Amino acid sequence: MVRLNFSRRYSMAHRLLHDASSKCLTPHGHDEVVTIGLRPLRPMALGGGNMSASFAQAKGAWHAWIDGWVDHALQLNADDPLLGYFQREEPQQLSRIVVFRGDPTTEALAIAFFQKLSAMLAVEGLFAVEELSVQETPTNAVTVNAADMNALGGWSPGGWATRPDSSLNDLLPADAWSRL
Repeated sequence: MVRLNFSRRYSMAHRLLHDASSKCLTPHGHDEVVTIGLRPLRPMALGGGNMSASFAQAKGAWHAWIDGWVDHALQLNADDPLLGYFQREEPQQLSRIVVFRGDPTTEALAIAFFQKLSAMLAVEGLFAVEELSVQETPTNAVTVNAADMNALGGWSPGGWATRPDSSLNDLLPADAWSRL
């Protein structure tokens, strides 16, 4: 079977509260690359267009979300005191903060991205996510596939990850994301 693969680069910042001996306790940033593998849900039309759907269809909403919302966003644990600061002092920035149940590790991010992309693709019904990889540094990456996601038993870093909208957290009402 033919599989479509493509990548997108973005910058992000995060900190990990539960790894106190790590450099990741201090807020810091990474330039990351997310690479996805999509499985077409309909047969490839051979002889004419020679594709099941165009790359533009496959990556349009995903790239718009990465570029418009994820790039230069701050990733925080829902228990991080910095989140309270933003809620009190800079509420206009809440749409730029990705909030996780637990620390925003690369593992949790890969799961969130897999869920978000799956929700986005379900709207059109053209593709399913087969595999997703987040390369945090030139030497570190996390990859999840459909079997890995099934083994999680429905765990999600937040309800936002399972919605096909542009949300990054559950701090704003779900319908607010369409107005931003």
